[in-house]
Amino acid sequence: MNATVTLDGAGRLVLPAAARKVLGLKPGSRLILSVEGQVVTLTPMREAIRRAQAILAPYRPKDGHSVVDDLVAERRAEAAREYK
Repeated sequence: MNATVTLDGAGRLVLPAAARKVLGLKPGSRLILSVEGQVVTLTPMREAIRRAQAILAPYRPKDGHSVVDDLVAERRAEAAREYK
């Protein structure tokens, strides 16, 4: 979808209703604004999170092992050694 939008005097722009509908945006939805050269890209936060999860998925343990639990245990052991 392509649309033309106009920047107002306060630097705001309005996303057309059709674009908001396609993206599933509601009032208060968070977007990431990226600028590369003269190109501006808006990405819904949930899409950015989904992409990050897809990138990291190959590194997730396949056996259901929780690396978070490992990290917490490691930090607790470190804290226990520190306060002895």
